[in-house]
Amino acid sequence: MADPILEVCNLHKNYDQGRIEALRGIDLSIDAGEFVAISGHSGSGKSTLLHLLGGLDTPTSGEVQFRGAILGSSISLDKYRCHHVGFIFQSFYLLPTLRAIENVQAPMLATGDGGSDREKRAEALLREVGLESRMRQYPNELSGGERQRVAIARALANNPSILLADEPTGNLDSKNSARIMEILTGLQKTRGMTLIVITHEPEIANSAPRHIRIHDGRIMP
Repeated sequence: MADPILEVCNLHKNYDQGRIEALRGIDLSIDAGEFVAISGHSGSGKSTLLHLLGGLDTPTSGEVQFRGAILGSSISLDKYRCHHVGFIFQSFYLLPTLRAIENVQAPMLATGDGGSDREKRAEALLREVGLESRMRQYPNELSGGERQRVAIARALANNPSILLADEPTGNLDSKNSARIMEILTGLQKTRGMTLIVITHEPEIANSAPRHIRIHDGRIMP
């Protein structure tokens, strides 16, 4: 049995001086190497939960633990985001003035690796997502599916143990959506990574071995 990589204890997140309760006492444990889908309607709190799991935000109360270390206390959020988590977003968030291979190298700057090592690793990652012929293109020269594949390669830049994807197929057609999910699930299996996908698409949510539904800031039974 795998050990938990993420544990959430009585997690609350409020906004607007407490008038908006985005999360209302979430308890959750996710094992290392697990593929989990989280779904819910708009405003249910699913993206808020993902941001807290990724150390992009801090809870109002409760805690998130990574391998037993409390985020923001036992382990700094900067260190956690840099070394342990890769992020993929619906809108790609590629830097428009950088080529694909340079976008993938951007997270590596925080690790102090030399330029030659960064470029070789970026090339290998882009090959892994099937973009060996598109490495030198700028984002505006790539299709939506290609941009998301660059974003996946970038998320893998520092060899994270957790991959967090917030609506990764939301801006894609059905063919590219299937390709992106094929890549993500393939990476999860071959690398033994923990994959957590936020989605509103039932076919994606139901394809995951574990499907968590959130409604009004609470996990549905």
